[in-house]
Amino acid sequence: MNFAPRPSLLALPLLLMLGFPAQAQEVEVTNGLICDTQEQVQQFVALYDGDAQSTAEKVNVAERNPTACIFSGMAYLRGRNLATARTRDTTFQIVPILVVGVVTEKGIETVTPALYYSAVEVDEIGV
Repeated sequence: MNFAPRPSLLALPLLLMLGFPAQAQEVEVTNGLICDTQEQVQQFVALYDGDAQSTAEKVNVAERNPTACIFSGMAYLRGRNLATARTRDTTFQIVPILVVGVVTEKGIETVTPALYYSAVEVDEIGV
């Protein structure tokens, strides 16, 4: 028998404390935006011009931190919508994310769960 703690069990108290829904959630896997703070994501949306990578780099320059906002392949649990932000052409939901894995050449490798923030593009239907 293996009694080593699983990352998902270690993450449960963090999920409940940080406002993640207390229900079963699916782990999402994507290549997406990861920022250290909600304010950095808001800055990303305010500067967004259609080129996500260059926009992240602008945030990093403003923050004087080359890794404040990055794009990475990740496995994560999405938290509740904190805010909705719009550009001229795009709408985003700003959400906390609990990163539980990273995508590597070998597949998804688990990591110690860590809280970050992201912007998820919303598909809007014109009426």
